[in-house]
Amino acid sequence: MNKFSKTLITAGMLLLGTQLQAQDYISALIKSGPADATKLANAYLEPLFKGFGTGINSGWNNTAKTKSLLGFDLRASVSAVFTPSSDKTFDITKIGLSNNVRPTDASRTIAPTIGGSGAAPQIAVYDDQNRKVGNFTLPSGVLSVIPAPQIQLTAGLVYHTEASLRYMPSINFGSNVGSISMIGFGLKHNILQDFVGKTADKIIPIDLAISAGFTQLKYHLPVSVQPDQGVQPKDNQQNTDFSNQRVDGTFNGFNAEVIVSKKILFFTPFASVGYLSSHTNVGLLGNFPITTGINNIVQQQPTYTTFTDPVSIKEQSISSAKATLGFELNLAFFRFYAAYTTSQYQSVNAGIGFGL
Repeated sequence: MNKFSKTLITAGMLLLGTQLQAQDYISALIKSGPADATKLANAYLEPLFKGFGTGINSGWNNTAKTKSLLGFDLRASVSAVFTPSSDKTFDITKIGLSNNVRPTDASRTIAPTIGGSGAAPQIAVYDDQNRKVGNFTLPSGVLSVIPAPQIQLTAGLVYHTEASLRYMPSINFGSNVGSISMIGFGLKHNILQDFVGKTADKIIPIDLAISAGFTQLKYHLPVSVQPDQGVQPKDNQQNTDFSNQRVDGTFNGFNAEVIVSKKILFFTPFASVGYLSSHTNVGLLGNFPITTGINNIVQQQPTYTTFTDPVSIKEQSISSAKATLGFELNLAFFRFYAAYTTSQYQSVNAGIGFGL
C-alpha cells in the first residue's frame, strides 16, 4: 500500500513538474517587476490554484455508513481536476498591468493560462523613462488536468462517528519538481441512527451521514534566477546574493457534505451534496534581480534592481457548492473507490485501500 501510494503521488507530481517548467516560467514572468509579475502569475496560475483547491477537498467519503468501533480503512487515491473553457485564457490588458508592461503586438492580447493551449503573446518591458529594457514571451498552456493526491486513514469511534486523518511527510521529487507534504482531519457522523437507533437498517434501507474535513497541502521549490547577461547592479546598494530564492505555497481546503448510500452485497453506490472552499497562499521568496533601467553614463548599460520576496498571492480560490456520485467496491478487506464531482471545477477521484 505504501509503495503504491508513493508511486501514485510521484507520477502525478512528476507530470506536474515536468509540464510546468517552473524555472523557465519564473525567470520570464519576474522580468515584468514585482507588481506586474504578481498579476501575470495569478492570472496564469489561477486554474492550478483552483485545481489544487478542488483536488484536496476530494475523496473524503465513498459511503454514508460509518465504521464500527475499532474498524479502520487505509486508502490512497488521486483526483484529476479539469479546467473549464472559461479559465483557459486571460486578456493581458484586463488584469491591471502597469504601463511599463505592454504586448509587443497590440492585436495579440489573449494569453493561455496554465490550463489552456496555443502560442502565448510576447511582452515588452519599459522603464519609467519609457525606454525599453527587455522583453519576454509569456508561458504557454500545458496542464488542463490538475492532479491532487490523497492518503487517508479512517477509524471508527463511538456513537456512529468516524474520524479520518490525511498525512504525507515532505517528499522531495527533485530540483525540477520540488517537495510536497500534506495534513488533514475529518469527521463523519451517521445521523439516521440518531433518530431510528439500532433498527435503522430494517426501517430505512439506506445510510445518511454528514461529514466535514480540512486539508492542508504545502509545496516548496528552490529556484535560481540570475541577472540577465550583461546587466549590472543599479548601484552598490543592491543585494547580489541570490542563493535564497524559492517558491513556497500553502493550499488550505475545507469540505462539508451530506452523504446518502445503499450497500448492495459488495457494491455501495453513494451520492452527496455539499460545499467546498480553498485558500491559496503562494510566494516567490528571496532576492531577485530585475532589469529596471539603463545607465546613460556607461554606454547605455542596462541595470538591475534587487527585490526581496517580489511575488505574493493570497486569495480564496474556490467557494462553491458541489455534488458527487460514486461507488465503493468492498471485496473482503480490499477496497476500490471511484467518484465524479461537479462544482466550479469538475473532477474525478479514484483509488484503492484496505480495511476492516
